[in-house]
Amino acid sequence: MSTQIEPLLIIADLEAMPDDGKRYEIIEGELFVLCAPDLDHQTVCLNVAIDISQYLSESPIGKIWITPGVILSEDSGVIPDIVFVSNELLEEIASGKKITGAPDLVVEIISPGAENDRRDRTVKRHLYGKHGVKEYWLFNPATRSVDVYVLKGRTLRHWKTYGEEDELVSSVLPGFNCKVANIFRP
Repeated sequence: MSTQIEPLLIIADLEAMPDDGKRYEIIEGELFVLCAPDLDHQTVCLNVAIDISQYLSESPIGKIWITPGVILSEDSGVIPDIVFVSNELLEEIASGKKITGAPDLVVEIISPGAENDRRDRTVKRHLYGKHGVKEYWLFNPATRSVDVYVLKGRTLRHWKTYGEEDELVSSVLPGFNCKVANIFRP
């Protein structure tokens, strides 16, 4: 008796998804359908982007994008909330319409729900580490905290959890700091 194996999806399949207001990601061949983020999610995303943009205006070491398409392999294409690509990698991975390789920093804001938490904390963290993302910030609006993961080998390992009273710093953005409480401001 044979077992029916469901075929894996590839980036070409992702390009064929309908324009229906949803975001589609493929992670190691598996399709994930995401709804539009809520306003709290978008506010945190905007606040993080503003702080990083201000830092980059004084220290122009790279570029950031909000919700770019990131292709990590033939069977993995995602839409992180924010990515930073250093000047050293810009030409190599960010010269087309999408980022085609591992950004230096990926930022995700967890949307409500256990499945969203699992996808960002486990599935995406594994994917980003496997492909060489150097640092991963995971903002949690429910706890008003941020978990920072840093690359060790091909694994993103938890480095530190920052609370509202803390100042967030980064190994890929030398000299960057921002008050976590400011990120969660309305």
